[in-house]
Amino acid sequence: MESRLNDLEIKISFHEDQIDALNRTVFRQQQQLEFLFAELRSLRDQMSSAQPGEFRSLRDEIPPHY
Repeated sequence: MESRLNDLEIKISFHEDQIDALNRTVFRQQQQLEFLFAELRSLRDQMSSAQPGEFRSLRDEIPPHY
């Protein structure tokens, strides 16, 4: 009976460690998502502030090494 109890305690401690690791991962991913949303919002603002009648050629977008 005691060995079963020890096994259960070991499993519980392992699961607690795994849950903590997953929580840290989810927290980091949430921070990254918030950062990316802020970047996207900034890019949208930049695009909307550009003059609407301004013609942009795709050749302007090609990097200079081409």
